Amino acid sequence: MTGHLDVDRVRAGFSRFLGTHPHRLHVAAHSHHPWPDVTLDAHTQAWLDAADRHDHKWAHVFGTVIPEFQEHVARRLGLSDPGAIVVAPNTHELVVRLLSCLVTPGADGPCRVLTTDAEFHSFARQIARLEEDGTVAVERVPAEPFPDLPDRLAAAAARGGHDLVFVSQVLFDSGYVLADLAAVVEAVPDADTFVVIDGYHGYLAVPTDLAPIEARAFYLGGGYKYAMAGEGAAFMHCPPGYAPRPPDTGWYAGFSALTSGPGERAGYATDGSRFLGATFDPSGLYRANAVHRWLDDLDLEVAAIHAHVRALQQRFVALADGHPAREALVASLLPPDVDADRGHFLTFVHPGAGALEAALAAREVIVDHRRDRLRLGFGCYHREQDLEEVWRRLDDALAAVAGGP
Repeated sequence: MTGHLDVDRVRAGFSRFLGTHPHRLHVAAHSHHPWPDVTLDAHTQAWLDAADRHDHKWAHVFGTVIPEFQEHVARRLGLSDPGAIVVAPNTHELVVRLLSCLVTPGADGPCRVLTTDAEFHSFARQIARLEEDGTVAVERVPAEPFPDLPDRLAAAAARGGHDLVFVSQVLFDSGYVLADLAAVVEAVPDADTFVVIDGYHGYLAVPTDLAPIEARAFYLGGGYKYAMAGEGAAFMHCPPGYAPRPPDTGWYAGFSALTSGPGERAGYATDGSRFLGATFDPSGLYRANAVHRWLDDLDLEVAAIHAHVRALQQRFVALADGHPAREALVASLLPPDVDADRGHFLTFVHPGAGALEAALAAREVIVDHRRDRLRLGFGCYHREQDLEEVWRRLDDALAAVAGGP
């Protein structure tokens, strides 16, 4: 079944989320993805383990739950060493821990950062704030025009002189896919430069093989979106040798050195756990493991999910033919070629994107927007018959927004 997705069988696994509001059309799978039914038992198991083990639950979390999660992630991403994967409650915590290795008090100059102007808020806001203080100097490569973004990004990286190169696998405000990650990574000439791939819109959405760059690049991802596990299950792949002693460090990173006396040099492991923080809620990892097991039981791989979503996207755009208002919206699609590979959402430029989101919410269609960009995301549980209903309600919303208050 790896080459095909049986949508009815998959959909049956979402009975609780989809059955709560049967009339609601959730078309924001890129943002708040529904959780499969198996996550309820997993969430309960986290509670039961806490009740059964009390303080000793952490031995189980670190000895069983996290290693299973690491194995799942490593397999999905083609990584050879599950131990290089560190977990965290969110990717922002991991970004800050990475930055702590580069933005240091008393440095001769600012941390030099190469990125794009289309990064997700978690990084873009943080780096802009540090830029205000002069602790970082940022070069932002414009994301558009999309066709030559890979060449422009690789050329900028090849010029060197950067402490950090940070780029998204899938741009959050357009769905554009940076398909050849290796080309960017390999363009960086300085072996000491940190290279970070933000895979938050790529993990379990876009087929990804990190094997060619696993020794050189960090990779961020999480369970909140396409991994269908909700909050608290973020992770980072940590290439060996980079940042052996992160200054921003929690006590979990020192498990191997808890017997050290006061005043002694802080100890770190050499695997991904060197980036661990402190006490966190492990229930998200329970849910994430359950989702991965469920996918395995269905023999469902990322390639099949991606193919299903891409077919839905193409069909959705085709349904605009012959309808002037629909055609006008589709004409604003980013990137404009519907057949080009993209992430799991369609992005339309509309001056009333916020009003459209509100009008759709009033019609029980859940989407979202970023500035003037309306985003519609399909998931593995969507069917072709859902698309016409989305358009029917979107027709009403477009008419309402065009008509004004």
